[in-house]
Amino acid sequence: MTHQPENVSAAFPNDVGLAQAVPPAVQHLKSAVASGAPWHQALLEAIGLWTLPQEVHQGRTHQYLIQGEALDWLLLAERLCGELDGLMPPDAKDALLFTGQLPPDVSPETFRRLIGATKHRAYLNYWYGVVLEEALQLAVEEEVRKRHRARCYPDSEDLVEEAFPLLYGKDRAALLEEFSLKSEKTPAPFPDSLPGDPLGWSLSDVKEFTYWLFKLRVNLWDPARVASDTRKAMQKLSSLETIQPPILEPVVDLLPI
Repeated sequence: MTHQPENVSAAFPNDVGLAQAVPPAVQHLKSAVASGAPWHQALLEAIGLWTLPQEVHQGRTHQYLIQGEALDWLLLAERLCGELDGLMPPDAKDALLFTGQLPPDVSPETFRRLIGATKHRAYLNYWYGVVLEEALQLAVEEEVRKRHRARCYPDSEDLVEEAFPLLYGKDRAALLEEFSLKSEKTPAPFPDSLPGDPLGWSLSDVKEFTYWLFKLRVNLWDPARVASDTRKAMQKLSSLETIQPPILEPVVDLLPI
């Protein structure tokens, strides 16, 4: 069965304009750690209690929930870790924020239980719709480059663009225009404008575009093609030199056979 995204916005009922000075999730995080709870348990419980889909914190806009469906849980974890200054081991913090790695005793079941079923669905939406989609784009781009090299054609950064019609049926310029119209975002030069460039899109905008592409692709192709692409993305991701935390195991279990 191929993963289908679910709308989980009901778990994030607070508008950014109604954000409390200190969100209850932060209060719980601090009190739990102060009471002796393991930092990772308190952190995951705080994620389960979090209700702000986005937030302006210390002058930075954090978009935690993408299109009402996908939870960027590591961005939220980064925000919450900022409240634990000196209360969690620096190496554990680096492992979490750079590789998504939690302590070994955090099983997939523990992770799901602590953040709650709805947040877990939102996490899976982000995993499939952003993380795996980026891996799939990279895998297809590499396939295009391999075919060009086999034909003795020169390599070029323009080959990145050839992956988009293969995956989404249109070139990236057309897809950007369609996405911009639907999301009411101003199209920016892409990829010349890097994420975070004040003249272009923010990293959150890029993630939102990627998630939109994922949903477009799932609706465009038949289930067998979607399942095949999912496996391709998983294989690409596993080939990268990154640590795979135990919380990713449920995603593997959901893959089509």
